Amino acid sequence: MITAAVLTVSDRSAAGTRIDEAGPLAVTALRDAGYRCDEPTVVPDGAESVEQALRALLTRGARLIVTTGGTGVAPRDATPEGTARVLNVELPGIAEELRRRGAAALPTALLGRGLAGIAGGALIVNLPGSPGGVRDGMPVILSVAAHVIAQLDGEDHA
Repeated sequence: MITAAVLTVSDRSAAGTRIDEAGPLAVTALRDAGYRCDEPTVVPDGAESVEQALRALLTRGARLIVTTGGTGVAPRDATPEGTARVLNVELPGIAEELRRRGAAALPTALLGRGLAGIAGGALIVNLPGSPGGVRDGMPVILSVAAHVIAQLDGEDHA
């Protein structure tokens, strides 16, 4: 069973003033797809907190990490910047498809700055912090995650 992790990035959720709704949706989708996944890790906004949390999840063996939140244009939205510090290789097609599908439902999804890519032997994908963004994005991630992880493990193309 492949280990996955969810990282919720939100000042309010980290402070306990807002319930994290998006992170648990991602956890459920990952578990339903057969991944081992603990409850979401919640950190405040900021590139430093995101970078540190991602590195910790990688150290614990996560092969797929989905982040929620911090991908927009607000002053404290810095999930892409923190993620970029960890990635070895970007996979822009995943992020482009997430924005394309999101924009079909909500035009402001085009403002999302989320990244997707490889860090060591793991796939990391940034999703928006809204439950709708997670519902729209998880099928995209799950459609390619197993193949990406297999490729990272040296398997041939299917």
